Amino acid sequence: MNVLGGELESCSLDPVTGYYRTGCCENHGDDPGMHVVCVILTDTFLEFSKAAGNDLSTPMPQYGFAGLVDGDQWCLCASRWQEAFEAHCAPKVRLASTHLSALEYSSLADLRAHAVDAR
Repeated sequence: MNVLGGELESCSLDPVTGYYRTGCCENHGDDPGMHVVCVILTDTFLEFSKAAGNDLSTPMPQYGFAGLVDGDQWCLCASRWQEAFEAHCAPKVRLASTHLSALEYSSLADLRAHAVDAR
């Protein structure tokens, strides 16, 4: 279920995202990072994340990871989105593709303020 109370929609298949690499920001209770917020990445956020110790932009071919760029959609850790929000560099959110459990970290109002699909 998504934060709007509807069926969780896919976030991205190119690049394929999600903790389970299904394209969805689903939560089955075994993802310690809670990769449940579907975002549209920005250069500003990617720089913030790299400075915070999570470099998402550098390719790591040994893991089949091409690196992410501005405009990619990605299932982001809920706590990282909240950190970025508090630092004024949160990326845009796709609410219909963001799992309900994101509300454990962020308010719906804050997510809506950054939504591309606010309803």
